[in-house]
Amino acid sequence: MKINTPNFRSFTLLLCGILLASGSFAQDMTWSRRMTDSFIARHKDSILVGKNTKTRWDYEQGLMLKAIEKVWYRTGEGKYFDYIRKDIDQYVKDDGSIRSYKFDDFNIDNIPPGRALLTLYQQTLPNKDKYKKAADLLWKQLEEQPRTKEGGFWHKKRYPYQMWLDGLFMGEPFAAEYSKIFNHPEHFDDIAKQFELIEKYAVDEKTGLVYHAYDESREQQWADKKTGRSPHFWGRAIGWYAIAIVDVLEYFPENHPKRAQLISYIKRLAPVLAKYQDKTSGVWYQIVDQGNREGNYFEASASCMFVYALAKASRLGYIPDTYAAVAKKGFDGILKNFVEVEADGLVSLNKTVSVGGLGGTPYRDGTYEYYLSEPIRKNDLKGIGPFIFASIEIEIAAENAVGKGKTVGLDYHFNREFRKNLNGQEEQFHYTWEDRFHSGFWLWGNTFRELGAKTVSVPAAPTAENLKNLSVYIIVDPDTKKETAEPNFVQAKDIAAIEKWVKAGGVLVLMANDTANCEIPHFNQLAKVFGIQFSNKNRNMVQGTQFEQGRLMIPKGDPIFKTASKIYIKELSPLTLTAPAKSGLTDQGDIIFGISKYGKGTVFAVGDPWLYNEYTDGRRIDTSFENFEAGKDLAQWLLKQASK
Repeated sequence: MKINTPNFRSFTLLLCGILLASGSFAQDMTWSRRMTDSFIARHKDSILVGKNTKTRWDYEQGLMLKAIEKVWYRTGEGKYFDYIRKDIDQYVKDDGSIRSYKFDDFNIDNIPPGRALLTLYQQTLPNKDKYKKAADLLWKQLEEQPRTKEGGFWHKKRYPYQMWLDGLFMGEPFAAEYSKIFNHPEHFDDIAKQFELIEKYAVDEKTGLVYHAYDESREQQWADKKTGRSPHFWGRAIGWYAIAIVDVLEYFPENHPKRAQLISYIKRLAPVLAKYQDKTSGVWYQIVDQGNREGNYFEASASCMFVYALAKASRLGYIPDTYAAVAKKGFDGILKNFVEVEADGLVSLNKTVSVGGLGGTPYRDGTYEYYLSEPIRKNDLKGIGPFIFASIEIEIAAENAVGKGKTVGLDYHFNREFRKNLNGQEEQFHYTWEDRFHSGFWLWGNTFRELGAKTVSVPAAPTAENLKNLSVYIIVDPDTKKETAEPNFVQAKDIAAIEKWVKAGGVLVLMANDTANCEIPHFNQLAKVFGIQFSNKNRNMVQGTQFEQGRLMIPKGDPIFKTASKIYIKELSPLTLTAPAKSGLTDQGDIIFGISKYGKGTVFAVGDPWLYNEYTDGRRIDTSFENFEAGKDLAQWLLKQASK
């Protein structure tokens, strides 16, 4: 039995809003997490799409896995990663072949699950080469995909000479990420071309809206004989296109000449989406420009897609930040018009149109009547995935003011270790922002970025010039000769530059390591300026998986760690302090965290790099530990100490 009376729904949504606003429930009660948990409860071990009775490699599967990945990055809950891995492992064999995937179909809808393959390949995992092989297979499909005369991908082999807006989402985010990871800079020109062709042939000159598809041959019954365009502006098609732009920009090189052009497309589209947003409800119609026409209705998937694209583009500065308000109004409308809380506590999404296509058998002619004839579904994955996307962006928007205008720099000078990257080339790793393996700080860096800050590396020695634009400067685990043949030890001139910067208001983070793996003597010369010393003692020496040996408890009411209460730090160097430094956490007589107010600045010190991916991503240590939450608490505190 479900309860869905207006009063009950209003009460339930209000209650959820109250829980969201309270600090202790914020992590558990976010809409992104509630919808994801509801989805997993309904699809416990595999993803069934629509009315299918068998699982298959499908774009809806890829959409949901990307949504779940976003929730994993937001929460550090390993169960979300495990779901992605287990789902993909049902399809991908050791040789990289993919169950139920047919290469010769040249169906661009089969590309989206490839994004999950790239996620898995970038993690610390055994036997992960199969994910690379499977991704290579999808890449090979794109390389051989039939094209229009001007180079646009056919949507499918059986849809010759046709470019659909859907296809930009299906193919290009994967292509962009693959190109970035595996060093195919030449392909970014081709990615840009796909968008150029849509802008050239599918954008309506009067409204600025984008037609669902374009037939270069003009042979299709649905195609205008002069323009090749389909006849209507279908909401979800435009939504796919908007998502494709903002997601591709995530991987597009900053210095690429076509990047500005891509940004111009979302700049052009944003005011158009705002114009056609229903002013009362905040959501969008199935046929975007015909809200007053009989039979038209508010549609969930398009509304969620528009909210996501506008919120993300606003957050990243592609469009003016005024569009954040448009996105927020849209999200409020989504909650009011589409979200349903069931009697069992699971969350549902209503009013997603099941499909929208052109051609085929029976023939879909693209008329207004056709788009209104397709069934409307509850909990359709094409709505749930974008709802999670949108929820994530609205959650980020609610908390990213703390870091706006601030820059967090991570030292790459004193810590300089190298390895072969995924392409066999030498790269710096170990406590770097870019390192997504267990050894990196990618996840903590993502937290800073979602809090509104910019993250940068600092590859040279600290000088007034190198530090002047930083709000927070993090130095982690300076190298000994064991880690680097020619390590850069902390020098007197380095200390002088850092001291002056902190005194003027900078926020410095010092993370040592156990004495066997960190160059303590020179590092201590720097720490001494602020009343801090890393001792030669090692504690929390964890044996194997006896994680409780690394347990530290945060007292209630701690001014820094407001949500985390139980954390994990192993093999750390306790501190000794003199004025002006004070203890931020003491355990069994050992000082774990040191805090020093120095001039206008602040120094935070700890004897271990405890917030690297291995101990924040939920995959390694016991789930009772809250390192991810602690990393977010610390990031917020550091940013609040920093002046802009």
